[in-house]
Amino acid sequence: MINPTKITSFQLKREKIQAKMAEPRKQILVSTLCKRLSLDPKDFSGDIEKCDVKSLCTNILKSSPNGSSLLSNDEGMKWIEFAENFPVDSAACIGAINGLNDELLLKSVLLGNGLRLSEADVIVYSVIHPCMVNISKSDRQKFPNVLRWMDFVQNKEDFGDILEKILIEKLRFQPPASKNVHLVEVNSSGKDAAKDTKSDVNLKKDTPKGANTVDASEANKGSKKDSTQKKAKSDKATVEQKKPEAEAAPKDEVPVSLLNIQVGLIRKAWKHPSADSLLVEEIEVGESKVRQVVSGLAKFCSPDDLVNRRVALITNVKPGKLRDIVSEGLVLCASSEDHSVVEPLLPPEGAVVGERVSFSGHEGKPEDVLNPKKKQLDKITPHLYTDENGIATYKGIPFMTSGGPCTSSIKKGSIK
Repeated sequence: MINPTKITSFQLKREKIQAKMAEPRKQILVSTLCKRLSLDPKDFSGDIEKCDVKSLCTNILKSSPNGSSLLSNDEGMKWIEFAENFPVDSAACIGAINGLNDELLLKSVLLGNGLRLSEADVIVYSVIHPCMVNISKSDRQKFPNVLRWMDFVQNKEDFGDILEKILIEKLRFQPPASKNVHLVEVNSSGKDAAKDTKSDVNLKKDTPKGANTVDASEANKGSKKDSTQKKAKSDKATVEQKKPEAEAAPKDEVPVSLLNIQVGLIRKAWKHPSADSLLVEEIEVGESKVRQVVSGLAKFCSPDDLVNRRVALITNVKPGKLRDIVSEGLVLCASSEDHSVVEPLLPPEGAVVGERVSFSGHEGKPEDVLNPKKKQLDKITPHLYTDENGIATYKGIPFMTSGGPCTSSIKKGSIK
């Protein structure tokens, strides 16, 4: 029979070990949270050993008027509980991070649907940081939403020397090999083949009648060897030609930040008087007057479906007439693979009308007006698509608003 006293003794010993292992985590938490709230971490150094994570956070947050509001927020307390229960053991951490990854699927920050960091973000970031640093790169890539969130936090919050930045690789577009490179390779090979043929003919012509046939054979072998070496050089030259083009291609890419994509609200919609495939909308984007926009949605939406609907509108396209009606913007729509289903992207309800849609890591000032001759829009739209969850993205980076990402019911669809 097992002695219950021994079990209790073992449990107490285990809890002491875990508490000791958690001390570095609590030290980091005190430093980052105090820096966030402009408090002196020395005032809480005595609490590190005797308090658990929850009590420690509570004591620090109570000491600042900016942090105390989190304690009365149920969602905020949920994340403090998450930090309290986050495993010390690295293997057990993976399950907790996986749950966090699911939570961040449609969010940029932990509280609300906006882009404003809270003390909850700092607390959870501080707790999971050591685990994310120590797991392998391949395991880390399994949590794309956590990585996106951590990248946002570490670039918005100044942790000083407390926590090292995690290097997060962004998806990079690899352009296909240029067709004219292939032609160079073919032509080069063709010229070498022609030279080889001439070489063989000349060899036969110049060989004396009484010459040893073995010598002729050796000469042929030598000729073929030269041919092989030439071809190898030609292939190498072709590879060298390919390399600069592949490296130069990203320079030709047009940054998505040139687009001024704003959250719009359709106030009115009606059929175009002289085109069955077109609709005309009046869209509010936070300006003194509404914008009139012509879009090719008549086959897919009725005017009534669009009234009071939020849309993502490119507002810096050059105004122009479509069948005698002026259009002052472009409504971005998701489309199924066979283009049988098309619908405007949907910004969330919490998004502010007129706010600019952003892309993490692609900050920049938009063009006043896009230049049609440069085909800037044509170069960007191939990289716009909805992912497997229907989230609108640019190269996998969400169309983000203060209320969350723009979405569509069309998954893995193109966006134009």
